[in-house]
Amino acid sequence: MFRRTVDGIILEFGNTGVLRFTNLVMYDRLTESWWQEFNGEAIVGDMTGQKLEFLPMAMVSWAEFKKSYPDGKVLSRPAVYDRPYGKNPYVTYDTRGNEFFSNIADRRLSPMQRVVGIEFSGNALAIPHSVLKNLRIVQSTLSEQDFVVFFTENTVSALDTADIVKGRLVGSATVFDPRIDGGKLTFMIQDNQFVDEQTGTTWNILGIAESGPLVGTQLEPLAYHSAQFWFSWVTFKPDTEVYGP
Repeated sequence: MFRRTVDGIILEFGNTGVLRFTNLVMYDRLTESWWQEFNGEAIVGDMTGQKLEFLPMAMVSWAEFKKSYPDGKVLSRPAVYDRPYGKNPYVTYDTRGNEFFSNIADRRLSPMQRVVGIEFSGNALAIPHSVLKNLRIVQSTLSEQDFVVFFTENTVSALDTADIVKGRLVGSATVFDPRIDGGKLTFMIQDNQFVDEQTGTTWNILGIAESGPLVGTQLEPLAYHSAQFWFSWVTFKPDTEVYGP
C-alpha cells in the first residue's frame, strides 16, 4: 500500500494491463507515467524516478477485522460495475504457479512460497509462511530495527478455488515494532494467543492489546510486503536473506 500524494499532488491510478518482471505496472491519470507496483517507483514518463511512500497495511480475514473494528468502514461494491468480487478468475494459480515460474534461479524456496518481505535501510529479509506456521511468532532485528511478526492461519487464499470463500487456509502475518513507551516487549504463544512476557497482556493479530495491563494499547505497525510470493520477492530483492528458526 502506498500514499498516492507526490509533491503535494494527489494522483489517481489505473492498471496498464502490462506486467514487468511478472509484476503489475500501474499508471497515473494525470501524467500517464507508469509505476511499478512492487516498489511504487515510476519507471516511464514525466514522473520517472519518483517513489510513492510505502505504508503499513495488514491482510487479514474479515472475521479478524470485524472483531477488532466493529465500526470500521468497508468499501462497497460499485453499483455500476457487474464484478463477481467473490470469484477467483485464476483458479489454482498459487499452486500451478510453481510450474510457470520454474525458471527462477534462486531455489532457496519454491517459487509460490508465500513470504513476509521486510526491508530496512536497504537490507531485505524474507520470512516464509511455512516457518511462521510452525512458530506463530518471529522476533528479530534487521538494520538495527527491532520487529515482531504475528501469524494466524485463519485466512484463505484468494487464488485457490473458484469461490474464494472455499479456498484453502494460507494464513496471514502482521509486523510491528515491539517497543512500547521506550521498553521492548517479547512475546510468546499462550493458550493459542499472543502474550507479552513482560506484562502478560494478550494481543491480537492486528497488534491491539485485548486484555491485561496494556489493554487498548496498539503496537506500531511497520511497512512490509504481505503474502509476497517468493518468485516476485527474490526478483526485486536478489540479495535477500531468508529467515530460518
